[in-house]
Amino acid sequence: MNLAQIILIDGISYAGWLFLVSIGLTLVFGVLRLLNIAHGGFYALGAYVAAYAIGLAAQNGFGVGVQLLVALVGACGVGGLVGLLVERTVLRRLYDHPEVLTLFATYAVFLILEDVTKLVFGGQPIYAFQPRNAFGMVDLGPLAYPVYDVATVAVAALVAAAVWFVLNRTKTGRCVIAVVNDREMAASMGVNVTAIMIGTFVVGTALGAFAGAITAPKIAVAPGIGVEVVVLAFAVIVIGGLGSIGGAVVGALVVGIARAAATHLAPDFAVFAVYAAMAVVLTIRPYGLFARPMARKI
Repeated sequence: MNLAQIILIDGISYAGWLFLVSIGLTLVFGVLRLLNIAHGGFYALGAYVAAYAIGLAAQNGFGVGVQLLVALVGACGVGGLVGLLVERTVLRRLYDHPEVLTLFATYAVFLILEDVTKLVFGGQPIYAFQPRNAFGMVDLGPLAYPVYDVATVAVAALVAAAVWFVLNRTKTGRCVIAVVNDREMAASMGVNVTAIMIGTFVVGTALGAFAGAITAPKIAVAPGIGVEVVVLAFAVIVIGGLGSIGGAVVGALVVGIARAAATHLAPDFAVFAVYAAMAVVLTIRPYGLFARPMARKI
């Protein structure tokens, strides 16, 4: 296996994780036109809930399957419920105000979630490596990769397929697309715009928590893990085009392969490579690769 193949495998593996992290963020922006900085907080919340659930299930003698099941269900449930609370108590009051106010509000929610997770779970790192260790390793050419990391790519593909199916093959999805294109027209056609916006935000926050739960067995879950993630997620959806699901897939691949190439060829520039890729794309396509054409206001 040559270096190019190794970079490609590493890049796809990282891109799968990036897509899971960014899908909820771009979905919320596509429907609500809201840059949800709190997305990183929901990611961290999901990671904490999953790590705690895995540890609790392991202590009670449950196997890896049950550990992952309670972790994912628990994280999505908590993420969705907190998302519903945030939408009903904070965001719904700001939809008719300048977008900068909702931006500040989501930043405030992010800070609150950071402190809440510290109060509930403590400031010490939580480790939940049991599921990842149990899956073992698989040989891909001369290199051995954790099966869990390879499975993460498959999970990302399933999530992408599920989101595409719901948006393009169901009545609910057609209502969502109608709201994205024109809220007033959708309302005049009988679409419950408020319910679509609430549901989209709850699903977006649950997806953020889901990404955290998937990541928990791979990292030390500690305060601050949501900061880096939300920056990377913004880079992905900006490259792909804000609000574009397909753009999130391509953006994740661009960032993943750029980072993998830099890691192998120039490790000191691994972080820089992500933002360099974003700068190059935005120089050519200022609104991202798959951004919808926007009408110019005169």
